Amino acid sequence: MGVEKVEKWKMYMEIHQLLKQGFSKVKVAEKLGISRTTVYRYLNRDPDMMSKWVKKTKVRKKKLDPYKELILSWLFEHPDMSAAQVLDWLQEKYPNLKVAESTVRLYVRELRKAYDIPKESLIRDYEAVPEVPMGKQIQVDFGQTEQLTPDGNKVKLRFIAFVLANSRYKYKEWLDRPFTTRDVIQAHENAFHYYGGIPNELVYDQDALLIVSENGGDLILTREFQAYKEERNLIVHMCRKADPESKGKIENVVKYVKQNFAKHRLYHGLDAWNEAGWKWLERTGNYKVHNTIKKRPVEVFTLEKQHLRPISSPTTNYLNSNYASSITRSVRKDNTIWYKSNRYSVPLGTFNKLKEVFIETTDDDYLIIRETRGGRIIAKHEIASDKGELIQDTNHKRDRTKGIDTYIETVAKKFSDKYKAKIFLEKIRNIRSRYIRDQLQMILKQIKQHNRKIIDTALDECINRHLFSATEFIDMVQYLNRQREVTVTKDINGKVDQIKPIYPWAESILQTDTYKRDIKEYVAVLEGERE
Repeated sequence: MGVEKVEKWKMYMEIHQLLKQGFSKVKVAEKLGISRTTVYRYLNRDPDMMSKWVKKTKVRKKKLDPYKELILSWLFEHPDMSAAQVLDWLQEKYPNLKVAESTVRLYVRELRKAYDIPKESLIRDYEAVPEVPMGKQIQVDFGQTEQLTPDGNKVKLRFIAFVLANSRYKYKEWLDRPFTTRDVIQAHENAFHYYGGIPNELVYDQDALLIVSENGGDLILTREFQAYKEERNLIVHMCRKADPESKGKIENVVKYVKQNFAKHRLYHGLDAWNEAGWKWLERTGNYKVHNTIKKRPVEVFTLEKQHLRPISSPTTNYLNSNYASSITRSVRKDNTIWYKSNRYSVPLGTFNKLKEVFIETTDDDYLIIRETRGGRIIAKHEIASDKGELIQDTNHKRDRTKGIDTYIETVAKKFSDKYKAKIFLEKIRNIRSRYIRDQLQMILKQIKQHNRKIIDTALDECINRHLFSATEFIDMVQYLNRQREVTVTKDINGKVDQIKPIYPWAESILQTDTYKRDIKEYVAVLEGERE
């Protein structure tokens, strides 16, 4: 009997049992978490009717049934996995899957019940806090996790997270080492550009990277962060430890990042990890409806962005002396670097020579990529406004035409008239450019299998008859080879001495007409039959 049918019988028995204990129908409905209509529907059936009804009940196919085994594997491996994370992993693996979070939650709940996969949950009390006006505040905090690599090793990762207090629009960056003050400053710059502006104030925990000490409310910031604060004209507020009224939103974000993004995820390297993190922000972190504001952060952000202070360019001296000169990026195997959720190309071969490059930005929104700090510029790109783009300089692409040019030159040399052969091969290239390499291989194979005279004649005939393809060239070679007649001379020992064509090559060979008998011959035959 299916799970749904068992549940119906169980419900039927519990309703009757509670009624016998003296509970009213209203109280029965409340205790079982069902409507009074459902209670009445069950009571209107006696056991025989109930049995027939259950047998007729069809088990409906659920939308998530095709992914059942996958979801079960996740739940068995990670029993504390939330339904929200199940949804995120499904959307990551199947981007075109459209399913409501409530559907996933109910499905996961049924699987836990059917397969006895309990989940322990911790309950924490929060106090309601009035909403912050748009553009007023960004909250910032740090977090760390331990992740497993594919080979079973553990890696400790750190991240810095930002959240706009009104829209709940989030940003985060990860490092595989402890943050320095310069890292924090650079993360701020990246976050401000991600948001497209700066809020009125920034709220932090009392972190040693930012604050040296606090004397009765007077903050003493680290030298580097104090200089950055003054440069950007930031209003900074340091809150006390475990102060949810002041920084509860960012605490929730840190927990959300840990529980929904990082939990149970395998670590394949920092670049891939950050890339997955940015996609998670777009897919889930900033897209899902927020439980408190009941709106998508990405939609509210379009309004809040208008209340942010425009980003001004830092002074050149400060930019060079504090953080810009220390910005580095790892070169990926495909000869690109990551910058603000986009890939920017570097010259081919850079990955084999450099594992790390230095980047800087200009006032006119260009990204400069250098070999060393202040060294030779190897790439310059206009900074893209979108995310997930590949910005590629055409000079950084492999010139595939050079290989084909060389190949055509090689094949043309096999003919007596190289100039004529190149004309023929270029014609094929123009007509069948996508398959030119295959075409050249087929022609070269024929050249190796036949003598040059046949090959040269086939070339002439193909050009004269406007036949520009490898298959037609092959057909011509084979035709000429069938028409070829030879005489063989042997020496006194019986060995082949020479092979000579009987007839010289001529146009008449290729334009052979069918022999036609005189009509009189057919008449004579017919008359003979009548006799």
